[in-house]
Amino acid sequence: MASRDLLSLLETKEIIITCGPGGVGKTTTAAAAAAITAAREGGRVLVLTVDPARRLADALGVAGIGNDVVAVDPALFAEAGMEARGSLSAAMLDTKKSWDELIARHAPSEETRDRILSNPLYTSLTTRFVQSHDYIAMERLYELHATGEWDLIVVDTPPTRNALDFLDAPARMADFFSSRLLRWLIMPSRSGFLGIASKGFAQVADRILGRQFLADITEFFGSLESMYEGFVERSQAVRRLLSDERTAFVVVSSSELVPLREATFFVEQLATRNFLLACVVLNRVLPRSLADSSATEASLKISQDSDHLAEQLGAELKVDVNVAKRVLATMGESFTDLSVIAHREAAARANFSLGSASMVEVPLFDEDIHDLRGLLRLGEFLIAKD
Repeated sequence: MASRDLLSLLETKEIIITCGPGGVGKTTTAAAAAAITAAREGGRVLVLTVDPARRLADALGVAGIGNDVVAVDPALFAEAGMEARGSLSAAMLDTKKSWDELIARHAPSEETRDRILSNPLYTSLTTRFVQSHDYIAMERLYELHATGEWDLIVVDTPPTRNALDFLDAPARMADFFSSRLLRWLIMPSRSGFLGIASKGFAQVADRILGRQFLADITEFFGSLESMYEGFVERSQAVRRLLSDERTAFVVVSSSELVPLREATFFVEQLATRNFLLACVVLNRVLPRSLADSSATEASLKISQDSDHLAEQLGAELKVDVNVAKRVLATMGESFTDLSVIAHREAAARANFSLGSASMVEVPLFDEDIHDLRGLLRLGEFLIAKD
């Protein structure tokens, strides 16, 4: 285990993207990494979540997190028992608002902007289609990074398979705006007439979808035409940023078999895309003592000799012998059950392929993390030196 490597990442990288299965504490880990960096290392730190879960706002003690960046009150660090050397802010992607701002920023004229924003197809695309969420998330990351306002941006992504859509969105968008399909869609607005082949399709589509829908498509993509080059350029810039040495990926998982399989899949996918996997964080790791053979043997003896031990404890502690028997039997059985789980998880971790990445193991906490104090406690484990 080389947890020092995660601290080095937080100190030297500009973007850390956390990925992994759902339900393993990925959002919490991203927030904890950002919080401990702001507290211990200083600088201006932003945690950006594109996962629709809203747990981040509660944990950071802010009333709500939206598309606009919200600063975390420094006083909350003091209340949590730690004085922050830097600043911490947070934002959560608002898909519709981000698209509106993008169009307003890059439309060549107010007339074009208004025509796009009022098109019914635009509203549907920006509110209902997952791909539009994935793409605008990367646009938002690129925009925030380009301001130079943040020393570190920690990104919390959706669960594994959705995160791959998120990472591939820039490439897909660039391909789409360079495609022959798009040129075909806007041909009627350019030429005013349809070719023989496209006219046949249009007649069928007109009967199925309606003439107005086809008109909306033609008008929408025709209005966007002046912005195509910008979409392609920014998509390519985002792709370069993801592969840049300033960006690193952290895969978050638990030691359970199914999440580890998902994490393994994601590690492989990152490799195929030539992204830098720098660290794997394993949350909720059971104590190693549970997998210790001598401890397991002791628990079996306690279970087997619970009657004799109960009599001794009952007399010494002046408690009911039968109660003592039940307590000892339950303790022995519970330890044995946990020991089985610990052995399985240890075996799963041993088979997990890290490549050149380091691994950080975070123990199972005795209570849920629900505030900044808990995030900072988790953060201390994330950056602890071996």
